Amino acid sequence: MVASRNGLIMATLAMALTVVASNYLVQFPFAPLGLQDLLTWGAFTYPVAFLVTDLTNRKFGPTAARKVVFVGFTLAVIWSIWIATPRIAIASGTAFLTAHLLDVFVFNKLRQSRWWQAPLISSFLGSSLDTALFFGLAFATQFNMLDTGFGVSTDSFPSALAPFLMVESVQAPRWISWAIGDYAVKLVVSLAMLVPYRALIKKNDGTTQNLNQAAV
Repeated sequence: MVASRNGLIMATLAMALTVVASNYLVQFPFAPLGLQDLLTWGAFTYPVAFLVTDLTNRKFGPTAARKVVFVGFTLAVIWSIWIATPRIAIASGTAFLTAHLLDVFVFNKLRQSRWWQAPLISSFLGSSLDTALFFGLAFATQFNMLDTGFGVSTDSFPSALAPFLMVESVQAPRWISWAIGDYAVKLVVSLAMLVPYRALIKKNDGTTQNLNQAAV
């Protein structure tokens, strides 16, 4: 019982810290290699949130995973208002909650499939929804009221025209290229997250087996 409670506390804290860090880092273009018009730093950290959700779902079930999502969501929004802007916090909260509830649902439906299918497919679908909601709400000019409504001036840099996916002949709001670039990185990182996911579930399964043997 204590171990389960501690595990859920650790999962909740890991979730909140990951989302807060991502909300902060998404405000900064990824300048190395000249990719500032294509990526933000947040793309490299956010997929860890799906790993936390999937591991919680795997070990404790969908009900516990939803609790971690809701608590992590609340803490993340509160902290994000402090370190980011209200608009970023609203966009992040909306995208996070919707995408992770989808992730929990899909993962649970695929729970009995091959070990990699549930985390991979649920993360891919969750990342798709999260990217569309977050970047649209956070940077599209149609939602500028999420800044001005709180007396915050709108940052014009994300919505300014820039080469679309680094193609000089095609111009589009910078945030669209960010969204596509971030999404591509999220998919790659989601694939990479299968390595720690596999290692952790094997460790957990081994621990459970040893405890069952000891009980016998």
